[in-house]
Amino acid sequence: MSTLTSPSRIADLLKQWNITEDHSGVSTGKQWMKGEGDRLVSKSPVDDVEIGTVRGASRAEYDKAVSKARSAFLEWRTWPAPKRGEVVRQFGEELRKHKADLGKLVSYEMGKSYQEGLGEVQEMIDICDFAVGLSRQLHGLTMHSERPEHRMYEQWHSIGPVGIITAFNFPVAVWAWNTALAWVCGDVAIWKPSEKVPFCSLACQAIITEVLERNNAPEGVSVIVNGGREVGEWLAKDERIPMVSATGSTRMGKAVGAAVGQRLGRSLLELGGNNAIIISDKADLDIAMHASLFGAVGTAGQRCTSTRRLIIHDTVFPVFTQKLVSAYGQLRIGDPLDENKHVGPLIDKDAVDMYLKALDDAKKQGGKILVEGGVVTGKEFQSGCYVKPAIVEVTPDMPIVQQETFAPILYVMRYSGDVTAAIAIQNNVKQGLSSSLMTTDMREMERFLSVTGSDCGIANVNIGTSGAEIGGAFGGEKETGGGRESGSDAWKAYMRRQTNTINYGTTVPLAQGIKFDL
Repeated sequence: MSTLTSPSRIADLLKQWNITEDHSGVSTGKQWMKGEGDRLVSKSPVDDVEIGTVRGASRAEYDKAVSKARSAFLEWRTWPAPKRGEVVRQFGEELRKHKADLGKLVSYEMGKSYQEGLGEVQEMIDICDFAVGLSRQLHGLTMHSERPEHRMYEQWHSIGPVGIITAFNFPVAVWAWNTALAWVCGDVAIWKPSEKVPFCSLACQAIITEVLERNNAPEGVSVIVNGGREVGEWLAKDERIPMVSATGSTRMGKAVGAAVGQRLGRSLLELGGNNAIIISDKADLDIAMHASLFGAVGTAGQRCTSTRRLIIHDTVFPVFTQKLVSAYGQLRIGDPLDENKHVGPLIDKDAVDMYLKALDDAKKQGGKILVEGGVVTGKEFQSGCYVKPAIVEVTPDMPIVQQETFAPILYVMRYSGDVTAAIAIQNNVKQGLSSSLMTTDMREMERFLSVTGSDCGIANVNIGTSGAEIGGAFGGEKETGGGRESGSDAWKAYMRRQTNTINYGTTVPLAQGIKFDL
């Protein structure tokens, strides 16, 4: 066992944040509540060792936490946006100090490689930097009025407490994407983390609490409410929370969206992805191979942007798949904190079961195995969560192609003719998150990015489907949910728009030339 992943080493990491092996998972900032709800047991998929237990929220504690957040909002929204941005800047600086340790905790509790754990914390730092600049740019437009001596403009106001529901695969970054923007927009954040990775959330809350206290921020700006599915349901149905941002499966998102919509609240949904890379006969096959490899096996295939499908021109299919099969033969599976390994474990044994079922279904539907999958056994793999990345040749009409399995299974299929045929195959799934085209042909690039091209929220050329930067808005269409997080103008989702008209004249003319004289 790696010294980095030994239980004593992880215990040392937790001590620096004053986190015990049996810790409350409910906090309003200055205080941790008792945690009178269900206990969540966190076991590392790396070695099956129990990290500890986190005590979730009871309904009474949840209500108390939401009330505290609502009270904090009334003060926080009055702070000038650049002052709120200064708090976020300091949070980013603290994350820089804790980057290595938080990255290790992410890697150990979730199972992604240490390099990806570091990358996830870097995403948190990057979104803090972005939000700091944004705090001085929360702008509206000015418009010319049709009425004389009138001025029109729009402005943006804070919306209130924002509920944030996150998934296990990015246990800290997605919270930061939402929270950093919400905070500079004048909102407060109520976080319901995934019950599979609760200790990552405790570490984040410990870090931000110190920053908030240092700046005399009101208690409740950052609220964390650990617990099971019921906590997410409370958030979705709570009329005190005007907006809920939820990241996870399409099934979960439909339930959240329906509950929030029922009360006419606002939801931001970032859900499943069934992402494809099109590999043209005009592609640079070396670039395509490297992009496909990381896209398919990075995070053991547990990214919402993981590459699930390769749509390969039939003239290059044999040579490209041979390259890819050869590359898969060089992958090293093992402890994700060992930087010589490429692929870590799946999150738990339920995920392993889904992986095995998907492979079995693919075979039954006529799929041809190019790289054999299966569970990896041996002393180093005692958790039972390590699996072999697999490649299956399929046809586009097989039902398995419509299914997103959160595991390193890559489906490869052929297309012939021009790129429009490949685009049609790519778009013929219910999800619409990320997509990519590998080509050196400018006309193919432009067609792929045109209105008749990719129907995804993310469309790349000559890079893979995963690895989005925070500067761009992140999200997708169709059953991916339509929400946008992170960069660009995604901040508008966390605010309410107000249109203002000022009459500085001595008469009151009506719009559209309406006359109403006495």
